[in-house]
Amino acid sequence: MASFRDFKLNRQLFDAIADAGYEHPTAIQEKAIPAILGGQDVLGIAQTGTGKTAAYLLPLLRKKDKVFGFG
Repeated sequence: MASFRDFKLNRQLFDAIADAGYEHPTAIQEKAIPAILGGQDVLGIAQTGTGKTAAYLLPLLRKKDKVFGFG
């Protein structure tokens, strides 16, 4: 089973995820996050409540930190 640590998110993102009580990514997150971080376009279809928003936003927040020097 994958861990959010596998995505090499910055410390602030990882801490926020852990503080929210999440330990393992959902299936959509496990597939989408590495693809987005790798620069691929992603279109994901999954049921409501499966973590699609985080699947799209976590990589964008990580990239934003790299661009602006926060991560």
